[in-house]
This record gives sequence, C-alpha cells and structure tokens, in this order.
Amino acid sequence: MCRKRIFINYILLTFIIAMNALGVDWSQWRGNDRNDITSETSGFPEKWAPKRIWDKNVGKGCTSPIMVDGKIYVMGWQGEGDLNRNPMGTDTLYCLDAQTGKELWKQTYPCRYQSRIRIGDESQYGGPSSTPAFDLKTKYLYTLSIDGDLRCWDTAKNGQLVWSINLYDKYSIPQRPDVGRGKRDYGFTSSPLIQDDLIIIEVGSDEGTVMAFDKKTGQRRWASECKEPAGHTNGPVIITIDGVKCLATLTLKKLAVMRIDKGNEGKTVAEYHWQSDYANNIPTPAVIDNKILLTSGWNAKKTAFVEVSLNGNVVEIWRAKDFSQICSPIIYNGNIYMVDEQLKCLDITNGQTKWKGGNFGYGSCLITKDNKIIAFGNGQLVLAETNPSDNKYKELSIIKDIVPDICYPHVTFSNGIICCKDKSGNMVCFSVK
Repeated sequence: MCRKRIFINYILLTFIIAMNALGVDWSQWRGNDRNDITSETSGFPEKWAPKRIWDKNVGKGCTSPIMVDGKIYVMGWQGEGDLNRNPMGTDTLYCLDAQTGKELWKQTYPCRYQSRIRIGDESQYGGPSSTPAFDLKTKYLYTLSIDGDLRCWDTAKNGQLVWSINLYDKYSIPQRPDVGRGKRDYGFTSSPLIQDDLIIIEVGSDEGTVMAFDKKTGQRRWASECKEPAGHTNGPVIITIDGVKCLATLTLKKLAVMRIDKGNEGKTVAEYHWQSDYANNIPTPAVIDNKILLTSGWNAKKTAFVEVSLNGNVVEIWRAKDFSQICSPIIYNGNIYMVDEQLKCLDITNGQTKWKGGNFGYGSCLITKDNKIIAFGNGQLVLAETNPSDNKYKELSIIKDIVPDICYPHVTFSNGIICCKDKSGNMVCFSVK
C-alpha cells in the first residue's frame, strides 16, 4: 500500500512538473485573459538576464506577437516607395518556431501601408496595428489589417484562408471626426476578441461601433446600439456587471459598456465621457469586478477608476494625475502598473502613486506569477519588483539596446520565452528556461 501511494505521488509530481514546463499560451492581445498577467514565473534570479536566442525582422507595424503551442504568430507590412504617399504592398502573417525563429509557414495578401481614409500623423505609423487572436478550440487565427481586412486562417493547414471580409467595403465607415487639434484617423487598430462562437470587432460604423461575427463563417451576428466612431485603442474587454456578461470599449469620445448576453447583445448599459486631443484614446481599459480603469495622455493627462451598474449608473471612485499615453494598465494585487516614460505603480484604492522609475519612453509591461514585472521600452528589457518593501522602484535586471525603433508593440511572454518587437518590425526573443 505504501509503495502504491509513493508511486501515485511520483506520477502526480511528474505531471505537475510537466505542466509547469509546458508554460502558458499568450493567445491574444495582452494574453489569454486580456490583462497582461501570466501564471508563469519569471525565472528570477537564476535565469536573469535571460539568454538572447534569435532575432528577425517581420515588417513594419505596431501589432504585437502572440505565442501558442510553441509557435509565434506575428504580422508585418512590406513595400517600396514613399511611405507618406501610402503605397500598396503586402501584409504577411508569419508562423515561427518560438525556440529557433524558423519560419514554419507564412501567408501574404495585398494591403495599403495606411488605411484608405487615413489623416494625420502619417509619418508616425504604418502597417498592421491590430494584434492577432488565436482560437484555442478551432485553431483558427484572426487578423485585422490597418485597411480593414478581417481574415480567418486555419493554423492546422499552414494558414489556409477560411474566410475574409473588408470592413471598409462592407460598412462604408466614415473618417473619424476632429475631437481636438485636428483630424486623426489611423485606420483599424483594435484587436479581435474571441467570445464563445463569435469574433468581436470594434468597427466604428453607422451600423454599430462594435460588431460580432460568426467565428467559423464570418457572418455578422449582431451590432451594438452604440454608434460612436471607433477609438484608437487595442480592443474591447469582457466585464461582468451584476452577474451579466458585458463588454467595455473606449470609443473616440467615451467609454461604452454594452451587454453581450443572449437576447441582449449590443444593448447599451452605460456611457462615460472620455476624450483626448489627437483622437488618442489609446490604452485599453482594465477591469476588475464591475469596475473599469481608464487612462489617457495628451490634454486629458489622467487616470480614473469608475464603477458601473447595470441600471446605467457610472460612479467615479477616484481620479489621478499620473497616466499612460500608450501602455494599457494592469490591475494586480491591489495596485495598478503601467509604463509612460517611467514604470509606475498606483494604489488602486485611491489612485495615489506609490513609486515610479526607469526610462522606458513609450513601452509596455506584464506581470508574472512570482510577482515580478517584465517591462519593455526605449529598446531595453527590465525585470522589476511589483511591491518593493520600501515603496521605491526596484530594478532587478536590465538588457539594453535590443531594438532601435519605438516600442509601441507590447512585450509578450509564453513558455519561458520573452518576445520584444518595435514598430519597424525588429523582433528579438529571449529565453528564461
């Protein structure tokens, strides 16, 4: 009996070790749960600084890579000529081996460098900005180009195209209006959100700000009551309010919260004014329970924490002066973390800044199971403490001069591999295994 128990314990321990070794997928924008928090450990201190294992240029664009089953999926644009004149070129979807960078397959299609109705800041961006989404059930991958090409690919068949629609062609989407300091329209930046049998997209059409499509056929299933112009954020998030599953998205002018439960799909729950100059409502809202965290730069220069009820009430809990212009904030263990020039930590109960430090420019961060922050920006990768005892920024390790361009794409982490990318498509991978 004792031997049997020892054997069972051995098998159980082996299984646990194997599961830990497998790591966790990073299947969509900001990870599986869309919050930049992973259940993997950082590998500190033994594996820091991590080993640089490979690098590759994948083409221009601010889209972030994702990682599933030991593979990296990432997009980029290639073309020639004067980029400010918006030339045609190709978007390429790559499937790469995460350990070696070896190209397993790729798919390309013609696409503009910027959208057909672009205006403003043309020299500051170009190529795909939307991060792909991988459906773990069907193995389908969803991408959205800057010019509105929504495509479904079968990763089990080397990226064979399943279906595609162009949102500009189908819904006659108008150019975004001037909301301060001139018109800005950067095309499609929002990342697809997979929800049950649907793929949810921020469209910005007169037929609905948000639309849901059948993930297997591409047929539209519903459109939101809200018909606001789409924001420049990286996608909506799921939030549960009074037991009802809803969706929160930051449009060009406001926070919009809508129901997605059966029979009430797209019905507006609440709206909350939130607007910044240059149409730069960029960071994705963060959610916890029935509360939503918003942050923006430019003229707004603020962070706010609001509570939403199903009856439409929105109560502002607090407002703070520290903010992020690009990086989407993380809510973790009673604190808020975000990058804007510096890595910042705010107290979620009152918005007060606990500490800040480092030099990241426009960057991003994620949090690991062992309470460490992996931050990326200004071409450097940093490991820092989430909650240092002296309430001061505590840098544990730093790697400099990783990539040369602006680090708009968010850092990703899966199966012990950290993936860093800049807007020119320079991508570098490190391993903490």
